[in-house]
Amino acid sequence: MDGQVSGHRIVVAPELAEPVGFAHAVVAAPGRTVYLGGQTAQGRDGEIVGETIVEQFDVAAGNVTAALRAAGGQPGDLVSLLFYVTDVPAYRAALRELAPLYRKHFGRHYPAIALLGVAELFDPAAKLELVGTAVIADG
Repeated sequence: MDGQVSGHRIVVAPELAEPVGFAHAVVAAPGRTVYLGGQTAQGRDGEIVGETIVEQFDVAAGNVTAALRAAGGQPGDLVSLLFYVTDVPAYRAALRELAPLYRKHFGRHYPAIALLGVAELFDPAAKLELVGTAVIADG
């Protein structure tokens, strides 16, 4: 089963478990590739905004979409997202609160996504960092 988003083809491999909140694979349409630097919940002043993983996700996701829009893209252009989190159990426990925030920033577009647990991030106050790759399709 395949789907189209922004000219990209979302691929669901029938022999794998049904993907929920991510795609098995994305075949990017021809276009300009945008590599987004890691975004934490850093405010304009350089300080981390928010105490909880939910609060920080909201800010970090907004930072990802702001960087993408500055490069001429939109959330539907994302082909890959990596979530680095310092507390995987806390992230898992917050999924019900995170889902509407994901949709607020990315809509119902679910590219290839991975969540990776890490010991720490560059800013000790950061609980997560999001890294994305987008392809702004030609035409």
